[in-house]
Amino acid sequence: MAISSDAHRPLHQYYYYFIFMIYCLLCFTVTMIGASNNRNKVSALYVFGDSTVDPGNNNYIRTAFKSNFEPYGRDFANQVPTGRFTNGKLGTDFIASYLGLKEFLPPYLDPNLTNQELITGVSFASAGSGYDPLTPTLSNVISIGKQLEHFKEYKKRLERILGKQKIEDHMKNAIFFISAGTNDFVINYFTLPIRRKTYSLIAYHHFLLQHVQNFIQELLREGARKLGVVGLPPMGCLPIMITFNSNNALLERGCVDMFSSAARNHNLILQNQLNLVQLNSSMSTGAKIYYVDIYEPLSNMIHGLDDNNNNGGFDEVDSGCCGSGYIEAAFLCNRASHLCSDASKYVFWDSIHPTEKAYYNMYLTSRHVIDALVTA
Repeated sequence: MAISSDAHRPLHQYYYYFIFMIYCLLCFTVTMIGASNNRNKVSALYVFGDSTVDPGNNNYIRTAFKSNFEPYGRDFANQVPTGRFTNGKLGTDFIASYLGLKEFLPPYLDPNLTNQELITGVSFASAGSGYDPLTPTLSNVISIGKQLEHFKEYKKRLERILGKQKIEDHMKNAIFFISAGTNDFVINYFTLPIRRKTYSLIAYHHFLLQHVQNFIQELLREGARKLGVVGLPPMGCLPIMITFNSNNALLERGCVDMFSSAARNHNLILQNQLNLVQLNSSMSTGAKIYYVDIYEPLSNMIHGLDDNNNNGGFDEVDSGCCGSGYIEAAFLCNRASHLCSDASKYVFWDSIHPTEKAYYNMYLTSRHVIDALVTA
């Protein structure tokens, strides 16, 4: 029988291996503790935008853009429909949990919020909203400007809890997250003729981005110093956009590149705009502003790829889990709708919004941005 060469290895070599392994383990532990300590320094998470980050603010206003009924929330804690436009958690819930703030980011308009919930952050977002002031009026939801007013109102409430002296540091250590713009194109520009009569597509990009810049400047004036701004998804891959723009909605379910191309162009201009805002504001305020890409990770899921160019694990990529998956969203996705058995096999929950699994994947791909904001 052959004897393994390891049997003849001197004992002191094993000692060195053991010491090396202990050293690596200590380095890893110190790194993880350091990252955790940095995350623990984040005071709060504040979120603005549309249905991608609205945990239920629309429950408290008069609008048809609601999701506080089954089957929404089917895979949420206790299967509760909270007003989130998905089957479970949103990406911002995963971020809040990662930062050690709370498991679920609540809506600001919830009248039952405790002081602790207020202190560690809320979402001001409203499903159906957008940067264009016209967009929220189409569905009677909370505009970005009104969300800013709510934030100022919130700060006054926070002063009564923390005291005026602590507010500035609290805002400096908070992370601000903005996710909007899709409705400006899907509900507004590409659907209605109003803006198209006045703006070419490129002019509309710049019109929206001027509103983005103004909103960021207002947040900076209110003390924000760490901001993440989310780009647009591949809009031509949303099931509802395929349905209404395909030559054969049943048989030809490929992405409509005209709309996805608009998203790519918008994201490129947005990144350049954010770089300019960052450059102009960093000297005076020390603010850090980061672009958060959701186009590529969502596109990879839709086209069956992950970071290692393997199948992304989704069986259905061009229709939602709810109903036919082609047009149902909001009140059209309801208790009477047929549902898929396993939403984790679907990129989309309804004809517009991603599933919890898709949101989780997007959260994972953006975590390096979150870490950068934490340490900024």
